[in-house]
Amino acid sequence: MTKLMEWIFGAILFLGVWAALLTLHLKSGFLKDYSDVIIPFPLIVLVYFGLYAATVILWRVFTFNDCEDAAKELQQQIIEAKEDLQSKGFIFEEK
Repeated sequence: MTKLMEWIFGAILFLGVWAALLTLHLKSGFLKDYSDVIIPFPLIVLVYFGLYAATVILWRVFTFNDCEDAAKELQQQIIEAKEDLQSKGFIFEEK
């Protein structure tokens, strides 16, 4: 099952339970004390999911690691590539 299918399944399950609670509430007046929560519940979940997503993204940006060893290795490979090209007759413009 792909990640998209998992999300669609979860959304359908969530919306199905919410619709059942909503219709039960509207038809019989059951759960009158919770009507302020039942009706806007998908919006509340969406807001909390947005806050969670923003928090995760910001946390991953703030804790992003620098790879100094990989940077040194890449710089060494660039120097080797330049030397190889110069040995084959390529002329670099100095800036």
